[in-house]
Amino acid sequence: MNKIVLASSNQGKLREFKQILSAKNFELVPQSTFNFVDADETGLSFVENAIIKARHASELTGLPSLADDSGIEVDALQGRPGIYSARYAQVQDPSADQDKENNKKLLLELAGVPEPLRTARFQCVIVFMRHAQDPTPLICQGSWEGQILSEESGVNGFGYDPLFFVPSHNCTSAELSKEIKNDLSHRGEALRGLMKCWQPLL
Repeated sequence: MNKIVLASSNQGKLREFKQILSAKNFELVPQSTFNFVDADETGLSFVENAIIKARHASELTGLPSLADDSGIEVDALQGRPGIYSARYAQVQDPSADQDKENNKKLLLELAGVPEPLRTARFQCVIVFMRHAQDPTPLICQGSWEGQILSEESGVNGFGYDPLFFVPSHNCTSAELSKEIKNDLSHRGEALRGLMKCWQPLL
């Protein structure tokens, strides 16, 4: 069985990757197994950051790597928080709930914005690198359209899921089952694109 390192310490992402890729003939190993720090996300786009993270994981493990960079773009905020979604609130207290603080900041910035103008989308870019010097990494992208509610609803998922309203299902992402979310989501779309392309590279 092939081993592939997942270049993320985000437990929510790890669960979703494993659920979607569960039937594939390889072992997905989280980078936390190797006890190294996350790469500095110095890129200015989802693509750049995903490549940085994938290369970092391959360099330190000698394994092929998968990296995801994703976030939410809000039209009324000119695309913010975008690539800064995970650290939007810049919480310094290690005991604080980063997801809760990010959601609070997003709601504050959208205060007074009417519902029709609260359109948003999740974006996800996934990169697969065969090795750290891979000159042609495989890059797949997915997006998921929705709206930002004025208060949280639902307990599933992670991140901005409790605020992200899915019009086709009349509920938030956090109110969907994991199976339905994986079918609809930006990450599911990107991973399905990846699976169509990457088998010859393993």
